[in-house]
Amino acid sequence: MADGVLPPVAPRPPIEALLEAVLFVAAEPVMLATLALTLECDDAALEAALSRLAQQLQPRGIRVQRLAMAVTLVTAPEAAAAVERLLGVAPPPRLSAAALEVLAIIAYHQPITRAQVEAVRGVDCGGVIRALLARELICEAGRRETAGRPFLYTTTETFLLRFGLESLAALPPAPGQISQLIHNHAELSTGNVDNLPEGGTRHPAYSHATNRAAPSPAH
Repeated sequence: MADGVLPPVAPRPPIEALLEAVLFVAAEPVMLATLALTLECDDAALEAALSRLAQQLQPRGIRVQRLAMAVTLVTAPEAAAAVERLLGVAPPPRLSAAALEVLAIIAYHQPITRAQVEAVRGVDCGGVIRALLARELICEAGRRETAGRPFLYTTTETFLLRFGLESLAALPPAPGQISQLIHNHAELSTGNVDNLPEGGTRHPAYSHATNRAAPSPAH
């Protein structure tokens, strides 16, 4: 330092650059309030920066993923194969048509019991529900206060991430046949099916439910 002259202060990077760095090092989705506090900006500036960052990353291998009031960075679906080769992992198996159907019923009418799902599908769903639980796409979210106190099921944050959804409000309109099945089945809205034993009575009229239950998830 000559003659007591201070070196010039480096200019502050654009807020979207700081945002990208913070999201890159974060191990989990970061709440919007935390981002605003960390970046010393207001909500409007943060939203604008998120929009710019998402646009900048669109042609690249990283995406901005919104999760309700949180944000994270995820790899682009088209980069999945390369990432899996690097990590030496096999892509997750695709969900079966039955699993997609059950997942759609839960997503569009949660919280919901197994008996309610089975009333719509007309077949036993125990195995499919266990598989969805194992893949953390759904979770047990308390019990319905009716006879037997059956578990209530809801979708999870993993479900939102897997299907690229910001929140449940971002779900597309329910597929026609699933929506019609739910609408037609009075017990689903009144709760009467909760009096059925888990895995019990079936409804033959609903034994041919649609397979077009939800968008096919990315590998």
